[in-house]
Amino acid sequence: MHFTKMHGLGNDYLYYYGELEKPEYWSIKLSDRHFGIGSDGVITISHSDIADFKMRIFNADGSEAMMCGNGIRCVGKYVYDKGYTDKKELAIETLSGIKYLTLKTENNKVKEVTVDMGKCIVYEPTVLHISYGDVKVIPVNMGNPHAVTFVEKAEEAPLLTYGKEIEHNSYFKDGVNAEFVQVIDRNTLRMRVWERGSGVTMACGTGACASVAASIESGFCDKNSDVKVCLDGGDLTIKILTDNTVMMTGPAETVCECEVEEQ
Repeated sequence: MHFTKMHGLGNDYLYYYGELEKPEYWSIKLSDRHFGIGSDGVITISHSDIADFKMRIFNADGSEAMMCGNGIRCVGKYVYDKGYTDKKELAIETLSGIKYLTLKTENNKVKEVTVDMGKCIVYEPTVLHISYGDVKVIPVNMGNPHAVTFVEKAEEAPLLTYGKEIEHNSYFKDGVNAEFVQVIDRNTLRMRVWERGSGVTMACGTGACASVAASIESGFCDKNSDVKVCLDGGDLTIKILTDNTVMMTGPAETVCECEVEEQ
């Protein structure tokens, strides 16, 4: 089996073209960073009846995710760079609906992708009761669930403690991604993330979108303005339009090609 390892700001996945048998099994096996290839999960790319391509996302624990902002940018780069399409405007089918990509190329390779992430839904803030105390979060739906909490210093965010417990809090019946956000100014956020099913990751595209949405709702940022979200793996540019449509722009990189023998 052939996989391509790619990353969007350090949020790395193994990409497989076609229908992969036992994707949950392979995601668990190959994602292990000591005994496998090492990744945040596996993403498959296949034929779609309603879009240009279909993507499925499997986390490192084998669970299936609805959407991945960093992952979908790499899907755009994968299909263009490998010659599966020559289109620079793409529609990608996901479990959270069809997402639309605009590819920016240099020397006939994709360097940057803008994704129409659809509309965000921001809910009323709520207080979660966890073993470390109470924590106030703003739930945001970006096609997948997020819980955003604001902190004074993102570098000191309690990812391994609060993050893990927030993911499994009973308030979110299917689990949740936990974002910890420091507001730098009206156009700059620093965000760190504990991802549902994967733990701490270098970046989360939908999490960056959710963080900007929560920041606008809280009066820290503005609609129709570019907001730079600084993640552990690099920066994304997020703009939320008047109608709550979210536009995300960021890079996509290929790491290596991998041959895996079935066992």
